[in-house]
Amino acid sequence: MVNNPKQLIDQSPMHRFQIFAVMMCILLNALDGFDVLAISFASPGIANEWNIDRAALGFVLAMELVGMAVGSITLGNLADKLGRRPTILICLLLMAIGMLASAFVTTLNQLLLFRLLTGLGVGGMLASTNALVAEFSNAKYRNLSVILMATGYPIGAIVGGSISTVLLDHYTWHAIFVFGGVVTGLFLIICYFFLPESIDFLASKQPPHALPKINKVLHKMGHSAIQQLPEKIAQQSGQGFKVLMTSQYRSITLLLVLAYFTHIMTFYYILKWIPKIVVDMGFAPSSAGSVLVWANVGGAIGSLVLGVFASRFKLSSSLIVILILAFCMVTVFGLGPSSLLNLSIVSAATGFFTNAGVVGLYALMAQAFPAEVRASGTGLVIGVGRGGAALGPVVAGYLFVSGFDLLDVSIVMGLGAVIAAIALFFLARVISSHQGVGNV
Repeated sequence: MVNNPKQLIDQSPMHRFQIFAVMMCILLNALDGFDVLAISFASPGIANEWNIDRAALGFVLAMELVGMAVGSITLGNLADKLGRRPTILICLLLMAIGMLASAFVTTLNQLLLFRLLTGLGVGGMLASTNALVAEFSNAKYRNLSVILMATGYPIGAIVGGSISTVLLDHYTWHAIFVFGGVVTGLFLIICYFFLPESIDFLASKQPPHALPKINKVLHKMGHSAIQQLPEKIAQQSGQGFKVLMTSQYRSITLLLVLAYFTHIMTFYYILKWIPKIVVDMGFAPSSAGSVLVWANVGGAIGSLVLGVFASRFKLSSSLIVILILAFCMVTVFGLGPSSLLNLSIVSAATGFFTNAGVVGLYALMAQAFPAEVRASGTGLVIGVGRGGAALGPVVAGYLFVSGFDLLDVSIVMGLGAVIAAIALFFLARVISSHQGVGNV
């Protein structure tokens, strides 16, 4: 009997309980997708009701991304100390409060505050679910599972966007946040009763009663109980962030931060500004929502296609090509297709490549960091990188106000994907020189 539960999971076929855990994380990421983009669906109504210009709207669109940056780092580190499951529950509580409160604000500052709170929860959620999925998947399907988890994000935006479009036809923008808050509260209840803790976390951190907790989950996965806990890893004595800055992981961490920071600027420029750009072209707000939905349809398909390629080709090489194509499609988007149909098609193609780039980076993070610092590493990369997510809409807003046209702004914002591709070129070389780090 293998006494190392991590090795047991790596070598065994995926059990239905593992698939259930992965599916739960996919749904949680779908919830993230809606909660983050709720402000994009609501932004035309907010701008009209409160009479704010594009520069001010850029800050509104970016505020939860600032929260996501802080949440990814602080709550991601908490997930490596307290556990994946309790951190996810805390994140859901923050998101539910932030979404419901946003529906009843009366000033811009109040809205900024509660979007910040929502972002805190979303940021910690992504770091925790990314680690949880990687740790519940076997070695054969780990890349695919992480990519499928990330695919939940655009799926949530698609479903949430479709619902938001219907809500906007009958109610004001406030209804979007009421809906998001109620659904988030329901997920909090579901996760409290059904979401398991990571075996990998329990084995590496070994909190009180770790052995019976591990055996309980192993039983649900169809495995026999282990008799004793595996020996703790020597690296476990260090704190997450300190380990990430050691010689073994410093270059990997910094290159992932650079790649994620720059590409996420490109990604959120598209997702955050599509509704406002479409409305400014003369289309109705409900039509703007449908274009954003198509961008996320393309994103979901891009994630699934990448999942297929990830099991057959070297992930970093595939991502470099995808990021270059992302820049090309953002530039095409900047040409401003005149018809709603053409705009939807171009947005879908742009979403295909930009989102595939993002989810591929999540898979790289899951491979590059060991269990004891996986959430911290993912959280640090995402947290610092979310600075790019917050900066993207603001920079685009100021470029528009300064007189740049749509094509100029799109080319500038699209360069983030090119810089990310260059960073991944060097990352592949660094990873190949490190023993014990996944082949990316």
